[in-house]
Amino acid sequence: MAPKKVLIILSDAHSFPLKKTSGPDAGQVVQQPSGFFLTELAKPLEKLLEAGHEVTFASPKGQEPAPDPNSESLLAFAGNFYERRKENELIERMKRENGLNRPRPFSSFSEEELGTFAGVFIPGGHAPLSDLGDNPDLGRILNFFHKENKPTAAICHGPYALLSTKTATGEFAYKGYKITSWSDAEEKMMESMWGGEVEKVESKLREEGAEMVEGAREKVGYTTLHRELVTGGNPLAANELGDRFLRMLSA
Repeated sequence: MAPKKVLIILSDAHSFPLKKTSGPDAGQVVQQPSGFFLTELAKPLEKLLEAGHEVTFASPKGQEPAPDPNSESLLAFAGNFYERRKENELIERMKRENGLNRPRPFSSFSEEELGTFAGVFIPGGHAPLSDLGDNPDLGRILNFFHKENKPTAAICHGPYALLSTKTATGEFAYKGYKITSWSDAEEKMMESMWGGEVEKVESKLREEGAEMVEGAREKVGYTTLHRELVTGGNPLAANELGDRFLRMLSA
């Protein structure tokens, strides 16, 4: 496969809003630490690099992204210390060699430059809830890929960024699309642990006209492909999402 350019969308946020429902600060909105989910970025990224593709990182203001603390725990890797080390080493290499620590601001991409990219990828983690869903510059970028029918991949909370297309134009570009994201049921489990309420990705996308695909298969890593968009619901989908995205890039 000839090398192609892929744009990777990240959040600048290191936290997201959590409305507390229990404890001494019940009723208040607090900032819960977050960032990109390590595996959801690293696994597809590794596949892109092994295939020889060139990646460019972008974020709202070009600030250094942070990994979600939960995604760096050994629990997130089922105790596999070596897998965690490999993924952390990949992220550090991307900081040294590919500008992961200084992503391009969304506003810096002209339509002409966007035309040089073959696809776009949005990893998860709760951080997108803070600054991707209502970003008009991101909406402009995603609308471009949508109109050009270029491969678009998003996983977990990453599909929340698709809402930015409505911010940019007043119309949700993916209305009627079949989409899988982090589900309301999964979010409610996190809410019970945190004692607070979080914006629901599944519900929000459904409100805007997406046909949400959620069930037992999606919980264990199956992905959903509709037209140019491939989506997955949680970290277990990272491998399959990366593989399908690669096939779409080669088509």
